[in-house]
Amino acid sequence: MQIVIFIIIGIVGGIIGGMGMGGGTLLIPLILMFTPLNQHAAQGVNLIAFVPMSIIALIIHFKNKLLNIKIAIFAAIPAAFLGIVGSIIASKIKAENLKLYFGIFLLALGVYQLGDAIYKKIKCKQ
Repeated sequence: MQIVIFIIIGIVGGIIGGMGMGGGTLLIPLILMFTPLNQHAAQGVNLIAFVPMSIIALIIHFKNKLLNIKIAIFAAIPAAFLGIVGSIIASKIKAENLKLYFGIFLLALGVYQLGDAIYKKIKCKQ
């Protein structure tokens, strides 16, 4: 039964990740809610799942000429370095605290996205 839950979580996370919205934003909370894994393990599963998702999404975006390689390189180099730093920091934080920090991050992201959508909606009506 646990495998079925992971497959369903993977499908939902894959669809969201393929849209470019960050599958981990949904994948990690789903793993935490519906499986016995802790925050560290959920983040590890997300990182492993991210590799094939991102490769496929990258190919599709490249075919549709939606990829600016120069900008991507400038973003990828510091992202890779700080990914290492972030992983080291995350491994030192207790799972419960990491879950809290991730929740705060998701809440802030949601408030920002909602505010941006409302602002754009109001701006379009003017």
